Amino acid sequence: MKVTLFIPTLNEIEGMREIMPRIKRDWVDEIIVVDGNSTDGTFEYATECGYITIRQKSKGAIEAYWEALEIATGDVIIPFSPDGNSIPELIPELIAKMKEGYDMVIASRYCPGAKSEDDDWASAFGNWLFTAVINFIFGGRYTDSLVMFRAWRKELIQLFRHDVRGAGFEPELCIQCARHKKRVAEIPGDEPKRIIGEGKISKLKGALAIAFLILKEFLIPGKELKNLARIELNVKAKSKISA
Repeated sequence: MKVTLFIPTLNEIEGMREIMPRIKRDWVDEIIVVDGNSTDGTFEYATECGYITIRQKSKGAIEAYWEALEIATGDVIIPFSPDGNSIPELIPELIAKMKEGYDMVIASRYCPGAKSEDDDWASAFGNWLFTAVINFIFGGRYTDSLVMFRAWRKELIQLFRHDVRGAGFEPELCIQCARHKKRVAEIPGDEPKRIIGEGKISKLKGALAIAFLILKEFLIPGKELKNLARIELNVKAKSKISA
């Protein structure tokens, strides 16, 4: 099993300097940083550290995923935020659990033994609501369907049925794993407060996009995204993917 640690960044120099030294190189096979054209030295720092670092060609966090997947050689992907919300010492635990034969392992903020110190009432309620809906409609058993920090097999994106822009990879991964009876596990994963600054994604826009995605998955199952069904281990260029 080969593991790619994927790190999307946009002006995260403080977090990178504090968090990245805690990540041991031998935990994973490669570290890919997709930088959204930072102006604070984030790109330069990642390059100096020797990570595989690319400047993002498109805009948005979701597009960063696609650009990372184009070059990732791992068959398991672990998205990781360097803003302090994710605990790097959990990376070996995620990998160890994946080696037990799971298709996805989630570092859940809401399963027993974990807590979030970064939630406000709106984000906590939104995650609870969307998780409950995904569990009810698609047969999942999740406690946290939206957290970014998780490990998943790259081949799962072959199951994607709709464009996930706005909603994110996380709810679609949960929907498809539940729908196709994939093996999923959760481990407790605390969410500390961000080191500095605010999140860059609009909570309202994100919530609407997730609701719309769930509705489409329920009402219009459709076929897999064009070209995605033919992807094997290497993801085709983003420009060739269309809904």
